[in-house]
Amino acid sequence: MDSLCFTSETTSDGVVERGFAVGDVPGVLWSPASGPAAAPLVLMGHGGGLHKKTPALAARAREAVTRQGFSVAAIDAPGHGDRPRTAEDEQVRAEFRQAPDRERFRSVSIAYARSLAERAVPEWQATLDALQQLPEIGRDAPIGYGGGISLGTAIGIPLTAVDPRISAAIFGGGFFVYDELLAAARRITVPVQFLLPWDDEHVDRQSCFELFDAFATTEKTLHANPGDHRTIRWTGVDEGFLARHLT
Repeated sequence: MDSLCFTSETTSDGVVERGFAVGDVPGVLWSPASGPAAAPLVLMGHGGGLHKKTPALAARAREAVTRQGFSVAAIDAPGHGDRPRTAEDEQVRAEFRQAPDRERFRSVSIAYARSLAERAVPEWQATLDALQQLPEIGRDAPIGYGGGISLGTAIGIPLTAVDPRISAAIFGGGFFVYDELLAAARRITVPVQFLLPWDDEHVDRQSCFELFDAFATTEKTLHANPGDHRTIRWTGVDEGFLARHLT
């Protein structure tokens, strides 16, 4: 098992932010400057083309630390952030720019999401193994998946489907739904909160309804807000969702 190596540390406003690496996967861990051990750990995924410390993700992470006492971890997806791009990553980016129509854009997006999930799910599990070795987290800390629109959910759904350590999850729309993702959703029985950008110009909202319906859990809620693919709003959601299920 790859061990976790811390690469940086800063503290501000009661939040300790530590950069780390597990093997060649870079990540960041936000945690309370003081507090009890084995506090809940929330995993956060970033969107496509972004990285582990985007302003919106970092703001939500720091809020979870200061308001709820959670620890929050994020890692760069393959080919994103501080990670090198493979030939496949570069080819997909070129195809996104050159896609002549919506159907081609959809086809490229789905193929790339499949590839990223296949690579990223084992990386998240290895990262979780390493984080659980830290004394401030440990093996008894409750674990939740705290959201990530588009790519963060395309990876988060298959991760939650296969890792029994995750006991609640927040997902969101903004990506194309495909058969393997629906199959993964049918294996998820933990509580789910699902965010939907109502005016996504790329993704048919009906496919997101199908995905929401596929979740096997009986405790699930869907929150829809006006907004396109880039401007989903984290408003009107159940702010106590993770606290209720993880504490």
